[in-house]
Amino acid sequence: MKASGKPTINDVARIAKVSKKTVSRVINKSPLLSEKTRIQVEKVIADIGYVPNPQARALALRRNFIIAAIHDNPNAQFLVNVQQGILEGIAGTEFGLMVEPVDGSSPSIVEDIRGFLERQRPYGVVFLPPISENDELAELCDSLGTRYVRMVSGELDDPQHIVMSNDREAVYEAVRHLIAVGHEKIGFIEGPESLSPAERRAGYEQAMTEAGLPIHDWMIAKGRYTFESGVEAGLSLIDGKDRPTAIFASNDEMAIGAVIAARRRGIEIPRGLSIVGFDDTPLSSHIWPSLTTVRWPIVEMAKAAATKIIGGEDVDPNLGVGLASTFIERGSVVAPPRS
Repeated sequence: MKASGKPTINDVARIAKVSKKTVSRVINKSPLLSEKTRIQVEKVIADIGYVPNPQARALALRRNFIIAAIHDNPNAQFLVNVQQGILEGIAGTEFGLMVEPVDGSSPSIVEDIRGFLERQRPYGVVFLPPISENDELAELCDSLGTRYVRMVSGELDDPQHIVMSNDREAVYEAVRHLIAVGHEKIGFIEGPESLSPAERRAGYEQAMTEAGLPIHDWMIAKGRYTFESGVEAGLSLIDGKDRPTAIFASNDEMAIGAVIAARRRGIEIPRGLSIVGFDDTPLSSHIWPSLTTVRWPIVEMAKAAATKIIGGEDVDPNLGVGLASTFIERGSVVAPPRS
């Protein structure tokens, strides 16, 4: 059955005997529809030859059908995983992805992002750590009517505006594993100051305290989530007051940097020094020995963030909140050497 003239979304809704909102959900591949309704609406769309016009819709909504991932993160693999997750979340829809780097340390960060949002008019924004912890950016999106989701490690906002992993518990379990195989002198390489590194350090401290093990200042080194900072931090711990028998690094890049630091000092991994990372990047399983690590559910978090943005109030606000990280045991951890 063909409608006269150019068919509209109103024609689809009338013929399918559903609301315009339901038609919109079908077009956007919303999971919140019965298969019967989806098939019914898709049949009408095909029968009358209706073609959605994203440009017209964008003008009507004063928004582009773009999800913007805004970040200040030097970890390339992290960004690749985020992009994968968002693209999975918008697959089959009319939405696209834009990745926007910013300088999180700039005093004009809020105004810089305001300018970006006003110029590009994205449908929604995913804020990545650590700038996701900036409450002013959430308030900015509210004032501009821009949907947003923050990727965080703590309950910094309403559930509908966050996706969150259990960093503290994941690190706690990893350090408990080191303790269980006999390590007592465990160094810790933390990331730049923000909530996520703080949660990971809290997990380390909880595991050490519960085991009755001391936490010394010289057993903790600062890093910047980069390979180079991992080398520097690893050398600092190895050359420090009391060399650890194991090191937990707050991401894989720094952990691999610590592996290189150990090799520079002639220390064999894992017999002379056990190392654990966090992220489970592809490189972690490609180096030798392969890196024991924590698999961070970044792809799942990013997919949930995109789903929340394009689904709005139709999506369970708790989607992606409290996603579990997984301990991955590989070859870089053994019992400590006998003294």
